[in-house]
Amino acid sequence: MTENPFGHTPLPRKDQSQSEINFSYKAEITNVYALTATEKLYQIQIIDPVERHNFHFKAGQFVMLEVPGIGEAPFSISSSPSRRGDIELCIRSAGTMTNFLSRIERGVMVGISGPFGTWFPVEEMANDDVLLLAGGLGIVPLRSPIMTVLENRSRYGRVDIMYGARRPSDLLFGYQHDSWKQFDIGLDVIVDEAEEGWQGAVGMITEILGKRLQQGDRAQFAEKTNAIVCGPPVMFRFVCDMLLNAGLPMEKIFVSLERRMHCGRGKCCRCNIGSTYTCVDGPVFDYWSVLNLKESI
Repeated sequence: MTENPFGHTPLPRKDQSQSEINFSYKAEITNVYALTATEKLYQIQIIDPVERHNFHFKAGQFVMLEVPGIGEAPFSISSSPSRRGDIELCIRSAGTMTNFLSRIERGVMVGISGPFGTWFPVEEMANDDVLLLAGGLGIVPLRSPIMTVLENRSRYGRVDIMYGARRPSDLLFGYQHDSWKQFDIGLDVIVDEAEEGWQGAVGMITEILGKRLQQGDRAQFAEKTNAIVCGPPVMFRFVCDMLLNAGLPMEKIFVSLERRMHCGRGKCCRCNIGSTYTCVDGPVFDYWSVLNLKESI
């Protein structure tokens, strides 16, 4: 890795000894909501009331979810860190464990471990403008920082949420979009392909980002803006390059590489990029770090 030209402080993270501690909790799936044909939202509550009260996390972290007899996998927490009593995981049906989860109902007992990983430094963005950009399933890890910002809206300047999906039927958390707008934010939703009845924008997320970048003073944008980007790797390159060309420093752009994770514990070596493990050293990185991780995006 080359020398960091910005001299910024690395993202906060647990040290290695802490990250290997297995904080396990018995939990129950208390509600299951179908969001799309392939994604469901699971509300999960820790059984022990004391453990439930003491459990806390930061936006961008993940937990390991274990279904006894089926398996274990990492999932980003998509609920607000201020919410006590349960956490929410949005899970796509795509494999043995997730296919099993797609068929279960409330009342199933599970185990959760964590929280693990680095997080988005949302608190440090106070008094600045915030750009929150998601592509596809990237809205899942982005929902937690969105909720954090909205719950503390007076602490931030201009807030813009931009969300792109393939089709309208793929959009997640649509039932919350109108409520987000009530917090004096900009919300732009765009899809690649329109479906019957769709009245919104059609195109790429870079189109709505381009319009935002044309507004205001360039120097002020670079000084007062932080960006969080979550989505498929192909999106990172285009979106982050646009932000860089607009003058936003690399250390003020944050991305989540949680899609690369598999075991969540740095054991299977599926998410390693050289000596860096996404699940241990991430999943949240600033863009300078990402560019210095070969083949990370």
